[in-house]
Amino acid sequence: MENKLSKRIWLNIIIFSLMGGVAWNLENMYFNTFLYGSIYDGVSATALAGVMPPTTAISRMVALSAITAVVTTFIMGTLSEKMKKRKVFISAGYIVWGIITAAFGFISKENVAAIFGLSDEVKILAFSVWTVIIMDMIMTFMGSTSNDSAFNAWVTDVTNPVVRPKVETALLVVGLVSMLMVMGVGSLAQGDVISYKVFFLGLGLIVALCGFVGLFTMEEPKIKGEKTNSNYWADLFYGFRPSVIKENSKLYLALLAVCLYNVAVQVFFPYLFVYLEKCVLPGVVFDAKTIITAVFAVAVLALGIIFLMKIAGKNKLKAFIPTVILFAIGLFILSFSTNIIVVLIGIAPTLIGYVVLQIQLSAAVRDFIPEDKVGLFQGIRMIFFVLIPMVVGPALGDIACRTSNITIEEFGAEKLVPSSSMFLYAAIVAIFVIVPILLLSKKKAFESVDKK
Repeated sequence: MENKLSKRIWLNIIIFSLMGGVAWNLENMYFNTFLYGSIYDGVSATALAGVMPPTTAISRMVALSAITAVVTTFIMGTLSEKMKKRKVFISAGYIVWGIITAAFGFISKENVAAIFGLSDEVKILAFSVWTVIIMDMIMTFMGSTSNDSAFNAWVTDVTNPVVRPKVETALLVVGLVSMLMVMGVGSLAQGDVISYKVFFLGLGLIVALCGFVGLFTMEEPKIKGEKTNSNYWADLFYGFRPSVIKENSKLYLALLAVCLYNVAVQVFFPYLFVYLEKCVLPGVVFDAKTIITAVFAVAVLALGIIFLMKIAGKNKLKAFIPTVILFAIGLFILSFSTNIIVVLIGIAPTLIGYVVLQIQLSAAVRDFIPEDKVGLFQGIRMIFFVLIPMVVGPALGDIACRTSNITIEEFGAEKLVPSSSMFLYAAIVAIFVIVPILLLSKKKAFESVDKK
């Protein structure tokens, strides 16, 4: 089996995953901090009392975005499969996706008040919050059309089980690079060095530029199967058929594992940067003890990832179980304290689990998707990757934060902040990832993939 991809394919994998990562990380990390730190900034106790708490607003925004993503992926993924087209959905989609992202730079309480003719502070805050949420849903529609539906299907189209672990590793590395890029620029926005307007406008236009470049660099893949006259609505619900689920039981078990893993991540991730900014970083002194701990954590992280990926290359099952356990242990450590030393110790096993599980589970899902029906399964994939995790996870995190009820005083008002208890909730969910993995091992699923 061919185990190399052309330079052109690698180029498109890298640039589209990089810019897609920029757009998604911008949404997943900084729409939350924008909502918390800009829209809710400087509001009175009266306004806070009349509108949902900020952590609840974040939870609802993430959940509605997830619902939008899944519905979009079902509709557009099925359409791209029926048309046997990927390029137009990817390139044109990225262009519009970037433009809508840039438009976030113009959202403010002042602009919302002027557009809707509002003067009451409670209504201004409520309208501003829902403007952000609705705009996030619109952005998600374009992101899911171009990235979740078309680009993910395109990656599956141009790869096979031999090269997919390498491609998933590349996607993860590029994803981490895109995250660092967004964090670097985003830290300037959080620190008021640049405005959120410049932040969203600049990164949004870069994403749009990527789509324009793709018009010239990307080629349509050779999609297995021919155009058919099958009923579009029947294809839309193809993955829900009991016969299809039974025939592809390995795929659905892998999706269940992904779902549980992503629920665990989403319990804390939407609140993570607010948590770090408000609860961990204030008062941190980077003394010798802290620096040594940080260096040690980075070394353990790198060695752990390399070690487990080598094991996974020989026997996926032997890598899965210890990785899940490490992930849960790391989250459990993080739940103990906001002290920087404890946080650094907990980060290493958490990130090892996060990275290795993401690579291996994503590759497993691609391996088990029927090659001639890739587009028909993108919506089903999104239910497990996005819908359930981003509805259930943030809701659990919101419960953890509201139960702990840790607040800070800003402008004379008590403002709820995320708490470390969210990591404990995440750790409990993470342990259950072992169940579908063991069921897959009974079906000898990993053995068949390893032989490929």
